[in-house]
Amino acid sequence: MRLKRQPGSPGAAIVRGPTWRTVLSLRTNETAMHAMNWSAFGTLGAMALKQMDRSRQARGQMMERAGYGPRPTPSSTVHREPGLHLRRYGAQAAEGPSVLLVPAPIKRAYIWDLAPERSVVRRWTERGYRVYLAEWEPLPDAGAGQAFGLADYADRLLGACRQAMDADGSSGHPVLAGHSLGGVLAAIHSCLHPDQVRATLLLEAPLHFGPDACCFHKLVQATPDAHQVAGTFGQVPGAFLNTMSALAEPQAFQWERWMDRWLSLGDPQALATHMQVERWTHDEFALPGQLFGDIVECLYRGDRLMRGELEIGGRRIGPQDLRTPLLSVVDPRSKLIPPAAVLPFHEAAASPRKQVLHYEGDIGVNLQHVGVLVGRSAHARLWPAVFDWLDGRVES
Repeated sequence: MRLKRQPGSPGAAIVRGPTWRTVLSLRTNETAMHAMNWSAFGTLGAMALKQMDRSRQARGQMMERAGYGPRPTPSSTVHREPGLHLRRYGAQAAEGPSVLLVPAPIKRAYIWDLAPERSVVRRWTERGYRVYLAEWEPLPDAGAGQAFGLADYADRLLGACRQAMDADGSSGHPVLAGHSLGGVLAAIHSCLHPDQVRATLLLEAPLHFGPDACCFHKLVQATPDAHQVAGTFGQVPGAFLNTMSALAEPQAFQWERWMDRWLSLGDPQALATHMQVERWTHDEFALPGQLFGDIVECLYRGDRLMRGELEIGGRRIGPQDLRTPLLSVVDPRSKLIPPAAVLPFHEAAASPRKQVLHYEGDIGVNLQHVGVLVGRSAHARLWPAVFDWLDGRVES
C-alpha cells in the first residue's frame, strides 16, 4: 500500500491498493444496500451493533485512564430535561452578550471544551461572553427515546435553552453557534425565530444536499426509507453511524486520521490533542430513531431546508427565513462537508449581513472536520476573525 500526500492538505492522503478498492466497491454498490432486508436484520444484528457501542465506549474509558480525557472548564447546570443538559460557563453575575453553543447530537459535547489551550468555550469567555452549551444526552431505549425528532431538537429543546438563559439573567438575544449537524439545528432554529437570535454562526454545517454536495448521496439513495432502518434499532447505534460514514467518505474518516497521527509524532502537543480527539470519537451515543429518520429523509434525501420546504411545527422554512446576521465557516479541502454543501444556503439566506471564513486545516486534530474546534491555527487565527466579525470590525 502506498500513501501520497495531497498538496496543500496536511492530513490528506491518497491510498492505493486492495483495501482502497474494497472500500470503493462498497461505496458504489448501490444494489447491495437495496437488497438488504432491514426487517430481517432483526434483533441479533441490532444487539451486535449496540455491543460494539459498549466496546467502543470501554476503549474510550481506557484512553481516559491513560490521560487522554477532556480537561473541561468549570460549569454550572442551568436547565435539565430528557435529552438536554444546559451548561453555563463562568459566574452567573457576568455581564456581556451571550452565546449558545450547539453541538451535533451524536457524540459528547466536550469537543467544544477539550482542554484549556483547545477550548472554544474559553475563547468565548475570554471575549466577555456568557457562554451556554446545549449538551445533548442519551435518551431511554424505548418510548421517548424513539420519538424525539428534528422538531424537538431544533425548535423545542433549543427554545427551552433560550428560556432558561433568560431566567438565568442573560440579557439580550444570544448568538447561536453550531458545528456540523449542530449547525443544522442552529440554522433551523434561527429560521424559526430570527427575531430572537443576535447572529448565527455555522461551522462546517451541511445545509445543501445533492450529488455534488454530499458524500452520503449514493448511500442514501441506495437505502430504504430511514424510518424503516431506524425501526430495526429503536435508537440507531453509534457503530452503525460510524460504519456508514466510513463507507461514504473513507478519506475523511480513515486515511486522513491515520496520516494525522503519523504527522503528529514529532510534535508532543499535536499528538496529545490527536489522542484526546481519538478518545472523544469513542464517546458517541445512540441517535433517536425519529431524529435519524428526519435527518436522512427531510435533509439528506429531500434537501427540504434548502428548497424552502422543511416543515417544523406546521411552518415551512428555508434560507429565505434566516434573517439574522450570518457567518459561515467552510473548509475548502473537505470532501465530508465541501463548500457546495454550505455556500448555496449561505448565499440564499436573507441575512442583512453575512460573511464566509475559510478554515485551512491543522496537524494534530485527528479528524479534520473537528479542526475548527480543536486546531492550533483555528484558535490562533480563525476564532479571532470570528470575534472581529461579531464585533463589527470586519465588513461583510
